[in-house]
Amino acid sequence: MATTTKGSAVLTLPSDTEILVTREFNAPRRLVWKVLTEPDLIKRWWAGQRGTVTSASVDLRVGGTWRYVMTADGGFEVGFHGEFREIDAPASMVQTEVYEGAPDGDSEPTLNHYTLSEHDGRTTLTVRTVTSSKELRDLIIDSGMEGGMQEGYDLLEELAVALTPPPR
Repeated sequence: MATTTKGSAVLTLPSDTEILVTREFNAPRRLVWKVLTEPDLIKRWWAGQRGTVTSASVDLRVGGTWRYVMTADGGFEVGFHGEFREIDAPASMVQTEVYEGAPDGDSEPTLNHYTLSEHDGRTTLTVRTVTSSKELRDLIIDSGMEGGMQEGYDLLEELAVALTPPPR
């Protein structure tokens, strides 16, 4: 079985309105894409170790929508939704993301650019999140998103590795 690369996502802040995450997975791009986009698989990784995904819907087409809901370990519900703006499977996608639990209703949408590249059976995922303000970017960072992201991506990799056929 292939080894995994736990906790290896790198988060940087290239500008006042951007979050850049880079993570390498020990699995082929088509399988990382599959785990990123199929609802039954999303339910198994998206919450990390912080709760249980109770709903995941994905209409994977330009103009299609997505929505994930989890019950966090503290017993409260957290939901996010968005719309797909660009899709070039399995290489890239661009989607909006809205946090449904903002105090005044939905938060301002972010724009997430996903790029997946493969080399020697390993996939590098780059996610560039663009926010409308430094304040929103900082609010996202301060929410604990990095820890949850590390946990989620570790589970994503485990799923993608489990789907990888053994060498012949």
